[in-house]
Amino acid sequence: MELTLYEAFQKAVEAHKSGQIQEAARLYTDILQAQPKHPDANHNMGVLAFGVGKVEEALPFFKAAFEANPSMGQYWLSYINTLIKLNRMTDAKAVLVEAEGKGAEGEVFNQLEQSLNAPNEVFIDPPQDQLNTLINLYQQGQLQQTFYSVKQLLPQFPNSFTLYNIQGATNAGLGQLDSAIDSYKQALKINPDSADAYNNMGVALQNKGDLEAAIHNCQQAIKIKPDYAEAYYNMGNALKDKGELEAAIDSYKQALKIEPGYAMAYSNMGNALKDKGDLAAAIDSYKQALKIKPDFAEIYNNMGVALKDKGDLDAAIDSYKLALKIKPDYADAYCNMGSALNDNGDTDAAIESYKQAINIKPDYAEAFFNLSFPHLLHGRLGKGFNFYEWRLRKKKPTVVPARSNLIWDGEKSLSGKHFVIYEEQGLGDIIQFCRYLPLLEQKRANVTFKVKPKLHALLQTMYSNSKLVTSLPEESKIDFETPLMSLPHLLNTRLETIPSTNPYLFADQERVQTWVERVSTDRFKVGICWQGSKSNEMDVGRSFPLSLFEGISRIPNVELISLHKGEGEAQMAGIDFDVTTLGHDFDAGQDAFLDTTAVMMNCNLIITSDTSVAHLAGAIGRPTWVALKQTPDWRWMLDRPDSPWYPTMTLYRQESRGDWVDVFETIERDLRSLLQQKKEAQ
Repeated sequence: MELTLYEAFQKAVEAHKSGQIQEAARLYTDILQAQPKHPDANHNMGVLAFGVGKVEEALPFFKAAFEANPSMGQYWLSYINTLIKLNRMTDAKAVLVEAEGKGAEGEVFNQLEQSLNAPNEVFIDPPQDQLNTLINLYQQGQLQQTFYSVKQLLPQFPNSFTLYNIQGATNAGLGQLDSAIDSYKQALKINPDSADAYNNMGVALQNKGDLEAAIHNCQQAIKIKPDYAEAYYNMGNALKDKGELEAAIDSYKQALKIEPGYAMAYSNMGNALKDKGDLAAAIDSYKQALKIKPDFAEIYNNMGVALKDKGDLDAAIDSYKLALKIKPDYADAYCNMGSALNDNGDTDAAIESYKQAINIKPDYAEAFFNLSFPHLLHGRLGKGFNFYEWRLRKKKPTVVPARSNLIWDGEKSLSGKHFVIYEEQGLGDIIQFCRYLPLLEQKRANVTFKVKPKLHALLQTMYSNSKLVTSLPEESKIDFETPLMSLPHLLNTRLETIPSTNPYLFADQERVQTWVERVSTDRFKVGICWQGSKSNEMDVGRSFPLSLFEGISRIPNVELISLHKGEGEAQMAGIDFDVTTLGHDFDAGQDAFLDTTAVMMNCNLIITSDTSVAHLAGAIGRPTWVALKQTPDWRWMLDRPDSPWYPTMTLYRQESRGDWVDVFETIERDLRSLLQQKKEAQ
């Protein structure tokens, strides 16, 4: 059914308001073909043209509008302000005189006349009541309506700083960051001394990821207004995102010096302190924020993360619960609480918490990914590895997903196909999951493994024809690709189908012989390692002090040999028992673990924390005892003394969180028993 002119106009206005510019233009054009002098259609076509930068093209539409209805002051204003925008001041003055002769009057026309008679001051804002309406719309979150209203007003007030500033904020709220930045730039052309516009542009640039420019704009705002707490706060946010944590903390402190009751500055300073590793100071900062704003759910959530990182899981869970009491639909708090519950051993509650997060936010990749951990801990590998694939959809994935045209679905034939695997995560992960490469070769794939060069020599000992490289081949030469940790899912791994060839990595025999000559041969040699990297968030609670080996060192005929390198070596200076160290040349070359594997082959037993050393010892088939925290990393599962990943491994688990003494008493007792059995067997 054909629309009436009135219906067509209403439909055009709706399209215009919702940003459907082409549809609005089509409808206005249809109206003008039927009624060329339709004043509102002409005026709105002018607004459309002006809004997309076709300022000159807007003039004839505005002119047709006021000629059709001379009593409508807005039509005259749009025409005059477009002339001003085009710098046609003489024409603008002449049209203003004509408008006033036709009865146009009011505050806006008086302001316009004053502006035109003062050439150095041609920027005016809409009347205050119109600005108040705009600001109210923006504050109520009616961004699309604000956007439309600003577009309607700009042709009438093309030199309004306030309109461009509101337009920038509205565009930013709608996620149109480039448009927001353009609006702020336009505002600054009109008023170069606006600290607010520089600050607002800094926020838009930070959200866009242009951190250098964001910091520069905040600095400009502070130059203009030295006591601008918000600009210091926003600069702190950009510095934090850039990784300049000390500078960010200083910026937050400056904001708080100016405005001591600035809760968000305390909160974000807490985030920066947490990222820096100063968890106690971070928690104090969150508490300060909560004194100011006790109903701030986000701060309870952030404090929960810091408490969890500190290992205080019960307090973390309580903090998340307080966040959820304030904000029951807080998906992030449910997700984070799930992680704390999982680490606390309450895996069923963890699953429920993740599910609550997903109910609130159905596409929540982090929550789906985190669901993998309780399932993997319980040995439900099919489900667990399926959820593990959600890591590729996270906002900040730790590995690049396979390109869409190179994805293997686990079903297509690999015969003769070039399959590229690329590393992800740490050295232990690479050692554990490189076992899957030969399985692809069994499917007759030609396998290339992109991996850090320092592992090439070790990985070349595997029974595999995989080609090891340090950069990806050209896309045209690849049939399929995937990150390493996706292989268990793609190959449908279950507990009973874990690739169990052992050993699957090997020591260089010449190096083994070299170390035979450097270590004792008449004692029971125990290779030891006690600490992982503190920079790895997984290290919370999994490392233990070297001093715990003292009881083992006192067992007759036992020699402890340190396999440890890097963080934690300083503990050697604080012990009063013997540990053999292997000299400055131990694994000092470019290739990782070659000496470690050779020394391990000369050891009777390896006792280690959950580090890459544990995976290496398991991969080369050495008898290995691993000391684990109460709820360990998912790969060690729960409630079992063995590992289906490593047949020669025995797992020693904490009975209560943080209690390593009991673990080492059990290890010492078992080692004494083992040595007694060996003695009796001789």
